Amino acid sequence: MLYVWSYVKRHKKLLSLNFFGAICFVVVNLGLPTILAQIIDDALVNQDRNRLYFLIAIMVVVIIFGLLGNIVLTYASSRLTNEATKDIRNDLYDKINEFSHEEYETIGIPSLVTRITNDAFVILQFVEMVLRIGFNTPLMFVGSIFLIITTSPSLSWILVAALPPILFIIYIIAVKSGPLSNKMQTLLDKLNTYSRENLTGLRVIRAFSREKYQEEKFSEINQEYADTASSLHKLMATAMPLFFHIMALVVIAIFVFSLGPIEAGQMQVGTLVAFVEYAFHALFSVLMFSQIFMMYPRASVSAKRLKEVQDMPISIKSKADGVTETTTKGYLEFDQVSFAYPGETESPVLHDISFKANPGETVAFIGSTGSGKSTLVQLIPRFFDVTFGSIIVDGVDVRDYNLDALRSKIGFIPQRALLFTGTVGDNLRFGKDDATELDLDTASDVAQARDFIERMNKKYHSYLSEGGSNLSGGQKQRLSIARAIVKEPAIYVFDDSFSALDYKTDAEVRRRLKEITGDATVIIVAQRISSIRNADQIIVLEKGEIVGRGTHEELLQSSEIYQAIAISQLKEEQEGEVDA
Repeated sequence: MLYVWSYVKRHKKLLSLNFFGAICFVVVNLGLPTILAQIIDDALVNQDRNRLYFLIAIMVVVIIFGLLGNIVLTYASSRLTNEATKDIRNDLYDKINEFSHEEYETIGIPSLVTRITNDAFVILQFVEMVLRIGFNTPLMFVGSIFLIITTSPSLSWILVAALPPILFIIYIIAVKSGPLSNKMQTLLDKLNTYSRENLTGLRVIRAFSREKYQEEKFSEINQEYADTASSLHKLMATAMPLFFHIMALVVIAIFVFSLGPIEAGQMQVGTLVAFVEYAFHALFSVLMFSQIFMMYPRASVSAKRLKEVQDMPISIKSKADGVTETTTKGYLEFDQVSFAYPGETESPVLHDISFKANPGETVAFIGSTGSGKSTLVQLIPRFFDVTFGSIIVDGVDVRDYNLDALRSKIGFIPQRALLFTGTVGDNLRFGKDDATELDLDTASDVAQARDFIERMNKKYHSYLSEGGSNLSGGQKQRLSIARAIVKEPAIYVFDDSFSALDYKTDAEVRRRLKEITGDATVIIVAQRISSIRNADQIIVLEKGEIVGRGTHEELLQSSEIYQAIAISQLKEEQEGEVDA
């Protein structure tokens, strides 16, 4: 738990306040029985009113002191817990933002969501418990034992006899709860995975009438989680009754074995009352501290899961002294690039890719599904690193750039259009915070999004739901294109970004793009030849290799694969016209 402590100790003032509040708590809880014993033995037995009033006044002062101390303890522990958990979540989120695709795939997005929410909440509960009772209970126990020994050494053996069974119970529960806690968090990851799949794939599930199957699948894992949680809670629930039974037996034993000392005049009634209170506080301190031990295994599991994320090495790092500025803009070169996904070096998906793109040029990629088109363009902004060869942007290897500087040069429009919760304007300004409304007008006009934005009630201030789910696929794709245009990058990368557009809109977007991209380099991945036929250079990929290169007219003459794609798409268009 050094991981958690590293966050707690950052807030030294709150930690000091918490310790002060804990001391106040101990002083009050042990001071009151001591004063009560004197009231009974000195004031009440001797009927000394002045002594009685004096001791009551001291008791009132101690109570007020304890109230203030309790307020300080509550405030400090709550504030410190929230601050530490906030820091954990912030650091975790920052680290996740540094992850490359490899790290995301290693841990899994549902698991990352569980860790930053549920695991962090478990840590919050544990830290609060430690700060509330982890400081004062050891002090309370030591103080109680000292007072027990000084009050009646002859009865202290009763407490000593009660400790071994209590410690044995704590040990058994701690050992058995660890595996159950670990299993619970793993099952919670699975629950999040199934929930995410069901919610994002709801239309597919309904289309195939698989609701019942998905319900049963979710119910099965949910039942397993419930059974595990039930086992853990039952284990924890057995502790309290056992502890209180032991404490009751201790009190009975004290009364039984105190008869002799009282008859012999070695102990007074008030002293006996105080002794019982001391014994109660000593055992109750052990009981409360045991709660920490019983919760520790679950908190330990969560802390390990959080630390696993924090300690995970980043496969793609931004170079500390990386290049931030270049004298040229828009030059791109692939030099004998080969790429294999991590752990699959024997099965590379790209082989010896070489090409150049200069400012103002459009380079397009086409090929069958799985030919490596999307993988290739994802290497440009370093979503993955090349296995062999190099990618040069403006004369500098992409691995020698500061990552932010590299990606600021690139406007990447992904295959699957992704919008964020917020307004239309917020999404369009995602790559350029200070973009004016005129910039938004220009970009949305080029992307053919102006018309449907104008029809919205609040135009650029219209609210988009999560993922832009209140828009059609074509509308989301056009907004994604407009977002990249607003950024005004040196290199545009369109990863099959026109697939949801009809032929007419596709043609208009490409025509307008040609007008505004100017000196920018445009890289296009496409399935339709109509989207790329005017490109300066078209590269045909097959099984990760370049099998054709040239203009549209040249490839129609030289590339059989390109010819086959062209004939197939021409036939589809003709059939579509006949059907219409």
